[in-house]
Amino acid sequence: MNLSELELQNLRHLIGGYDTTHCKMQEYAECAQDVKVKQFFEKGAKSAMENKQALMDFLR
Repeated sequence: MNLSELELQNLRHLIGGYDTTHCKMQEYAECAQDVKVKQFFEKGAKSAMENKQALMDFLR
């Protein structure tokens, strides 16, 4: 499958956004004192990483 330059740029942007979200959520989870808040951010970090990976797999 051939992607246009715009489609490739959009994928790069999305992948970068998920990477940033993952890093931020991990940091928030590490700083959280409340167990439920910590779990919430850990779940968000995991989801962001899974989404990033799914997009990267699409490029292969």
